[in-house]
Amino acid sequence: MSRIAALSANAPLMSVPESRAPEGGSGEWYRGAGGLRLRLGFWEPKRPARGTVFVSPGRSEPIEKYYEIIRDLLARDMCVVAHDWRGQGLSARLLPDRLKCHARAADEFMDDFQRLLDAFEDRAPKPWLMLGHSMGAALNLMTLIKGEPRISGAFFTNPMLRMKTGKHSLWSVNFQTNWQVNHGRGTDYVPEIFDDPFEHTFDNDALTHDRTRYETWREQLFACPHLAVGSPTWGWLSFALKVGETLLRDKGKVAKKVKTPITLLCSGDDHLINKQPSKQFAKKLGKANYIEIAGAEHELLIESDDYRAEAIRHLDELLDFVAPRGVAGEVRREMPALAEDELPEDVALSGDDGLPEDVGGASEEDQKSA
Repeated sequence: MSRIAALSANAPLMSVPESRAPEGGSGEWYRGAGGLRLRLGFWEPKRPARGTVFVSPGRSEPIEKYYEIIRDLLARDMCVVAHDWRGQGLSARLLPDRLKCHARAADEFMDDFQRLLDAFEDRAPKPWLMLGHSMGAALNLMTLIKGEPRISGAFFTNPMLRMKTGKHSLWSVNFQTNWQVNHGRGTDYVPEIFDDPFEHTFDNDALTHDRTRYETWREQLFACPHLAVGSPTWGWLSFALKVGETLLRDKGKVAKKVKTPITLLCSGDDHLINKQPSKQFAKKLGKANYIEIAGAEHELLIESDDYRAEAIRHLDELLDFVAPRGVAGEVRREMPALAEDELPEDVALSGDDGLPEDVGGASEEDQKSA
């Protein structure tokens, strides 16, 4: 089977009156590692494109949460490819309980992302840039560390290199997580991390100072509950810890070989991610610019206007450097054609409701391998 395996061009992009899908785009399905059906959105600007930005969300976040930054990028004449990671958004979930935030191994995420890039090799104009937040930023960093040559620039916000562990030491969290996974409890919820996506409130647990942007996302979630992801499993926590430690373990021998221009933003008041490891890691990279935005919370891209404007200013600086105006690329509007023998045997297009057939849970094969 070809690594470039588009299933259909009719994946839904959800909208509410407060936040409609940006114009000029459409949702599509593609095959990830192991044959999982994953969702992407592809947008083209009205004017000739300067290049393409690949948007990688954080944990539990779907494409819909990034509509505002997608509009910002389109206004800057960039094509945009945004995607749902496996296990979240409308991409295939790994367990029957859709609310469980689960993961098995970083390699699966890396393979999914590689397939996404391959699918747009002849379709999206270069230069290519990454925009990743939190978990997405950490996985994007791993892609660069592994030597992906097609990325010309990267913009990361609060990369998930080392999560804050509250009253517990990092050592104890690692020990407990490894014990649970090794004793067959990888798909169980982590008891101390309660995260019911429908019980959140702005006053209690918002990761932004902007109530309007926060409530807009809440409206989107309640309008399409299938987008929701809840508490992490021990398997996801193990995956997240290993991603960060894999990157931080490098003494600089590998990281310094990354010559891609990188802007790495950290929020001064991030309640989820420890910013100091990100600052130290940025020093190891060949061309990284570390910037801390004092007072900002974790969700920089849906922060209040003052914090967000500072982040966008740094994004503009990177875009102007990597994709200067006046140099337009060619957009190929269709996914590459596939021979019949290249399609997966279990190709399944979405039903009349536009939602994935696996919206109720994972396939039998995926459940066995979880």
